[in-house]
Amino acid sequence: MQRYESYKPSGIPWVGDIPSHWGVKKNKFLLSERKAVVGKDAPNFKLLSLTLQGVILRDMENPKGKFPAEFDTYKQVSPDDLIFCLFDVEETPRTVGLAKHHGMITGAYTVTRCNEQVSSAFLYYYYLSLDEGKQLRSLYTGLRNVITRDTFFSLATPFPPREEQDRIVAFLDQKTADIDAAIAKKERLIELLQEQKNIRIHQAVLRGLNPEVPLCDSGVSWIGEIPAHWKAIPNRYIFREQNARSLRGEETHLSMSQRYGLVPAKELDVQTLQSESYDGAKLCQKGDLVQNRLKAHLAVFAVAPCDGLVSPDYSVFRLQNSENQPVYFERLFKTPNYLGEFNRRVRGIVVGFLRLYSEDFNANPALVPPCNEQAEIVKFIEATNTDFENIRAKIDAEIVMLRELKAITVASAVTGKIKI
Repeated sequence: MQRYESYKPSGIPWVGDIPSHWGVKKNKFLLSERKAVVGKDAPNFKLLSLTLQGVILRDMENPKGKFPAEFDTYKQVSPDDLIFCLFDVEETPRTVGLAKHHGMITGAYTVTRCNEQVSSAFLYYYYLSLDEGKQLRSLYTGLRNVITRDTFFSLATPFPPREEQDRIVAFLDQKTADIDAAIAKKERLIELLQEQKNIRIHQAVLRGLNPEVPLCDSGVSWIGEIPAHWKAIPNRYIFREQNARSLRGEETHLSMSQRYGLVPAKELDVQTLQSESYDGAKLCQKGDLVQNRLKAHLAVFAVAPCDGLVSPDYSVFRLQNSENQPVYFERLFKTPNYLGEFNRRVRGIVVGFLRLYSEDFNANPALVPPCNEQAEIVKFIEATNTDFENIRAKIDAEIVMLRELKAITVASAVTGKIKI
């Protein structure tokens, strides 16, 4: 991209040099704060929220997340207002947003309106670029990483003439939309590959690897036909539930994750709230099938990768025949056929606390191929997963590069490093 003819120091550490004809002013000369609250008129305002997707409308009919008992202290918002979150700046995924709707937003946020010198969209892109790299760390104060109101309004902001701002905004609108579309296509490709992978695995655990094998009726309506040499046997004859408890809680603590399965808690990227003591936790052995009873119908169960301990509210099942393959049964129970049946069998009075009890799990029939065929299916599953993860890694890397390109493009345009 072309650069401007001449540059000058901006005096702003995170910006560096700017085009010679650009100006620099403190925010208090560019922005005015809007402090009006909705008060008792709150029912007449739409609820807004600052997210990674921007300032969005919240669905009050189907609320997700926490809501206050009253909205009286929420601030009024109009289209083109700039919304800033100036607390927990380091931890908050997005701290700036450009409003597109009339509505109200939490009074903890700083709502501002640009004067005629600057475009709200231009300033949005400028502060978005700073937020992407959390470049205002030097301004944080206190344990909650706050940028004080006085500090924020004393910040110097660079800007070109208004006509040039509009050109930069139009350029960035198009460029970011193109990049976002490319990212969306790649994310959709991952979803399609995931669906294809699951279909292949589900076919393998329900029908085997030989498409020519003779079939017979399984005798179970929700399973249908199965290879004639397979058996449908109630789980009580395949597994034995384990209830051994840890005396001191010193064994490896295993944590359940829908994405990663059952893994040592210390290996999870996201730290979860954990008990200070694991006394009384259930013991499991490598190869045991561990089930979160509250989420079994959501496929939250996995094979233990090593000996360890799990929540006392989990169920631990051990194969009675050591030649059977636990990974085969894990994947079998994650097919839509089995999840639908588990969902039918869960019990409870409150959604979110529905349990799949052991007697209901034990009553379910499992499909049991010969042990050598189970081993072949497991090898197929592992190879299929490896192929998918290799392809996904390449696509993920491409998505990272696109996001970096987007961030660089925005930062370069709003600081005058490229001429628009």
